[in-house]
Amino acid sequence: MAKKMVFDRKGLSDSDLLLFYEKLLMPRKIEEKMLLLLRQGKISKWFSGWGQEAISTAAVMAMKEDEFLLPMHRNLGIFTGRDVPLDRLFAQFQGKYSGYTKGRDRSFHFGSIDHHIVGMISHLGPQLAVADGIALASKLGAEDKATLVFTGDGATSEGDFHEALNVASVWQLPVIFVVEHNGYGLSTPNEEQFRFKQFIEKGAGYGMDAVKVDGNNVLELYHELSRIVEDIRAHPRPFLVEAMTYRMRGHEESSGTKYVPKAYFEAGSKCDPVSNYEGYLLEIGALSKDTKKAIEKRIAEQIETGLAAAFSSAFPVAGKGEELDVYCPFEVTPRAPGASGTARKRLVDAISDALQMSMRKFPNLVLMGQDIGAYGGAFKVTEGFLDEFGADRVRNTPLCESAIVGVALGLSLKGYKAMVEMQFADFVSCGFNQIVNNLAKIHYRWGQHADVVIRMPTGAGVGAGPFHSQSNEAWFFHTPGLKVIYPSSPHDAKGLLAAAIEDPNPCLFFEHKALYRSITEQVPDDYYTLEIGKANLVKEGSQLTVVTYGMGVHWAKKVIEENEISADLLDLRTLLPWDKECVAHSVKKTNKVIVLHEDCLTGGIGAEIAAWISEHCFEWLDAPVMREGSQDTPVPFAASLEANFLPEQRFREKLLALLRY
Repeated sequence: MAKKMVFDRKGLSDSDLLLFYEKLLMPRKIEEKMLLLLRQGKISKWFSGWGQEAISTAAVMAMKEDEFLLPMHRNLGIFTGRDVPLDRLFAQFQGKYSGYTKGRDRSFHFGSIDHHIVGMISHLGPQLAVADGIALASKLGAEDKATLVFTGDGATSEGDFHEALNVASVWQLPVIFVVEHNGYGLSTPNEEQFRFKQFIEKGAGYGMDAVKVDGNNVLELYHELSRIVEDIRAHPRPFLVEAMTYRMRGHEESSGTKYVPKAYFEAGSKCDPVSNYEGYLLEIGALSKDTKKAIEKRIAEQIETGLAAAFSSAFPVAGKGEELDVYCPFEVTPRAPGASGTARKRLVDAISDALQMSMRKFPNLVLMGQDIGAYGGAFKVTEGFLDEFGADRVRNTPLCESAIVGVALGLSLKGYKAMVEMQFADFVSCGFNQIVNNLAKIHYRWGQHADVVIRMPTGAGVGAGPFHSQSNEAWFFHTPGLKVIYPSSPHDAKGLLAAAIEDPNPCLFFEHKALYRSITEQVPDDYYTLEIGKANLVKEGSQLTVVTYGMGVHWAKKVIEENEISADLLDLRTLLPWDKECVAHSVKKTNKVIVLHEDCLTGGIGAEIAAWISEHCFEWLDAPVMREGSQDTPVPFAASLEANFLPEQRFREKLLALLRY
């Protein structure tokens, strides 16, 4: 027989207790209505938090209104508890234009900075590191604020959980990780997810305090969270809170609950957070039957008013151009260098210059990466930065690319700029989800920018083998919302990196390792920017056009000069978005074109550019559109194999063939 739930008010007034009741009851009543609307076909999907309302309510009540909460599927009470307008909330559920994502996303996949809420994405784990970033911003700003993020017990199996907790502990961030332990990850029971019994067992392994609480007892959880929040505001550090609860409906309604034992629901019903708390209030006289009816009536009226407004609002209209709204609007105003003169600089020097000058220009810019502190980074780009800017702004990170990209996004949400150095571009695969699903989509989904630059040392020709030599820019070229930049010269690298840092959109900045110390040119000493998205005409001619970028610019220039070819040599510089106008102008002038890149040929960026030229410039062509790239294999280690892998010699032959065509 289940023990009676014991409530301890600890000095809370009757009015306080009634406020808890209203906050607890609102999401339950909305649930009842949504389940009805789902059966009527008026909404398409519903993730139920029935039985878990106390967790969200306690969190809302324990946190200050200007402290961030990062909810998941079953945290409707976070949104209602923070007084998100019901008409917009219901419009969001219906895919209406007046919802927070304008019909672009569903349910709780959105945030509201005004309400200090950052919603989840379907991949579950990434929001944990975003909370780290928000908490880091609070700590850097000496704000004495906490951040609270939710995860389910199933989602803790993801690597994001480990990375986020580890970083939070290493950096002593004021963030509370609340695990809603309801026993299931969709249909998979916990015994098939992990071998331990309680999540508090993990606390010691991360060097953080961990507590287990009854997640169905709103007052117990509130008091415990309040104690923790007060503590970490004064003494920043992370906490792991395990809230034991029950999921009383399916993962989402269509999945059903046939796989759940009957005893689970019997136990969950006895621990219902709403009915138990209501019974307690009636028992102590804080709630009367008349007051209960008045509260229920008021909530019902609010729900019906919100639904009426949502149902009368319009669905988004396609074809207005808004569907292309993938970038945060940013007025591009390239800044010319001053009159301080120029100096001969290598590519690595120019990149370091841009970074250092940007750090001085933007006091809210934070650099993060493996070994970028005292060591200066694998390629010494940040050498000396630690002495000038300090460890708060030049942050050595653990080996966890996903978490650090998530932290960067969290910093951006708090008004910071962030630069993440991938030690090698190859390692970005470990942070791929955060980049393509969180950074790239956040503005499209709910209008929030991601002010993050990720530097990517890339390319072959240095005998580094398959895992330190890849050209992987095409992975991101296919992802709307990102800007992909790839300079070929020191001058362009300095101006474009400074521009990328100014730009509030997520930028991937590729830097060819073999060019770091092998090329030099005169570069302005002053700070300046170049326009992202504009190609550069490196050489001008009339016989043909070469469209390329990165190392390809140097290969092409060499062949053109050695064979005295009159050619337009276009350096794209920016790959996403790429300069279609400049390419079209050149092709229409020379009537022959070849596209060159170091990346593998199949599925490379050249395929898209060649296809676009064939479609839009066909009537001006005097020869087939040609392209050349590296072999369709991993990058080999041995020098002879690597030289054969790269396209330099094959490009030479194809360019001469195009000239003769």
